[in-house]
This record gives sequence, C-alpha cells and structure tokens, in this order.
Amino acid sequence: MARAATTSDAFNAIAEPQRREILVLLRSGELAVSELAHDLGMSQPQASKHLRVLREVGLVQVRGSGKQRLYDLDAGGLRPVHEWLGGFEQFWSESFDRLDDYVQVLKQTRGERQSDDNDR
Repeated sequence: MARAATTSDAFNAIAEPQRREILVLLRSGELAVSELAHDLGMSQPQASKHLRVLREVGLVQVRGSGKQRLYDLDAGGLRPVHEWLGGFEQFWSESFDRLDDYVQVLKQTRGERQSDDNDR
C-alpha cells in the first residue's frame, strides 16, 4: 500500500527540521540548490526533494537561470501557520502580563517588609 502524503500543507512541510532550515536560509534571498545543499551538509538530491515539498505547498518559488534552479522564499504560504500561531500569541501575552503583575506584588510586599524591618 502506498504511503499517504504527509506534506500536503505548510504545517506538515515545516514539521521537518531540514525544511525549516531551508526556509531560514532563503530569508536572506534566492539560492541555488547546490548552495542550499552545501550549507545544509546534504546531497543535492536530498535538498531537491525537500525543495520540491516546499514548492508544492507554496513556500518557495523556483526559476531557471542557465543550468541552475534558483529558489526563493514565498512567505505568503506561511500565512495559515502565522494565523494559527496568533491565537497563542494572545495566550502568552496574557500569561506574561499576569506574571508581571505577580512580580510587582512580590516586589511591593518585599519592600514593605524591608521598611518594617528598618523601622524596628
């Protein structure tokens, strides 16, 4: 039985650490497959397989330049991931706000204790 594709969307594609590293490298601009393979310490066929997955889910674009295939980041494909993470951003902001409030109460309490100790 053939294995079902596990890279049908951006979430699955970026679950693979080497594909995330490719996206990080492409943030600085367009790169050839050979450059990506070298930077990642993998063979060109391995890099090409990862790039194919990223291209199929819309995270990279490719263009030919002579004999080279140059890849560039298409960050618009990360929009669903960004939107999903946005809900967690509110959670963390609220958590940090509560933590900050708690720290302020501790500082105030500690300051009052030190003031009481000094008055004795």
